[in-house]
Amino acid sequence: MLRLASILHLFIGSTLAGVGVIAALVTGVNTGLGLFLYAIVGFVIAFPVSWKVAQVLYAR
Repeated sequence: MLRLASILHLFIGSTLAGVGVIAALVTGVNTGLGLFLYAIVGFVIAFPVSWKVAQVLYAR
């Protein structure tokens, strides 16, 4: 299951990092460090999300 979660994290992590950057731009953050921090937060949030998705896929 760890391998599936890792593969899913490639896609989910990049998507949520992009969502974090869009959220930063919408809220008015326009510094490089601010955008980077929002992207990192989205990437970190993707770990439990990808783990849960992998659990659901294995349960089927």
